[in-house]
Amino acid sequence: MTPERAQPVTMADVAARAGVSRALVSIVLRGVPGASATNRERVLRAAAELDYHPDERARLLGSGRSRRLGVVHGLHEPFHGELLDALYAAVAGTPWRLTLEPRSRTRPEPAAVRALLDQRVEALVLLGPGSGRAALQELGARVPVVVVARALPRVDAGVVRTDDDAGARLAVEHLLALGHRRVVHVHGGRAPGAAERRAGYRRAVREAGLRPELVAGGGDGAAGEAAAAALLAGPPPEAVLAFNDECAAGLLHALRARGTAVPADVSLVGFDDSTVAALSTVSLTTVAQDPAALARHAVAEAVARVEGDTDRPEVVVAPRLVVRGTTTGRARGSG
Repeated sequence: MTPERAQPVTMADVAARAGVSRALVSIVLRGVPGASATNRERVLRAAAELDYHPDERARLLGSGRSRRLGVVHGLHEPFHGELLDALYAAVAGTPWRLTLEPRSRTRPEPAAVRALLDQRVEALVLLGPGSGRAALQELGARVPVVVVARALPRVDAGVVRTDDDAGARLAVEHLLALGHRRVVHVHGGRAPGAAERRAGYRRAVREAGLRPELVAGGGDGAAGEAAAAALLAGPPPEAVLAFNDECAAGLLHALRARGTAVPADVSLVGFDDSTVAALSTVSLTTVAQDPAALARHAVAEAVARVEGDTDRPEVVVAPRLVVRGTTTGRARGSG
């Protein structure tokens, strides 16, 4: 005979074992007055013998609370994976749990948001959201919202982000200190953080008395490979700041495939310090974001907003430069 599938132990099972009503079991397990000492002991003994564990979801639903933070993330964005890992660490040891919904090329952000709202999350944490300001303002009026990794002034939402402007400046200052005088930025178009990185790049280059040069790029390796063709259409630059590490990795591959040595011919800097940057075959100099700090602040901001504290300033986390093998000083007598 096929053994019967084990069923979860219910409150009714505990009541039957203890010889009391289900209502009395509920009173005892919730720790409220109304049960005699004898009945309380019988119920607790029966629960222990049956290894009964209350359904936390049902308890929270009954209290009108879900203790869930809904997170919308980019399915194909590596840095979001690091943020998710850090978010799980940030809620560890707290009553809060995460519910994840991805956005992708075939699943737009509003669909992920709707799915989370249907699951009764108490707040939304949006990683690099692409929705417009009006849509985010409307969403923030319905539920506590925290935006991570995107500058978003004058919207009813918490904002936790890296100082992208400062990160781009760190990269340019590093390249200038190595003696490079022609530094090109392969930018991220309309991606979250791209405008701030462009601004930081432009300021740093102009302050050095140089002319900014921008090449269209994007957030993935294909964008980096496409940008390589534009960079090599004329004399190659001495140094390149890519929008992010994925773009830089694609650019690195394409440059090497075309016979351009990195860093001997061109120094290259990425942004994010994602896992790809540290690979021995990439060894990418990059601007590191701090996912642990971003996650801690995002969770704290979301919980505060759930509890009614909405008058909170934007949180801006400082980046740092990580120097690896894709940048080097100019050879003497060059250019």
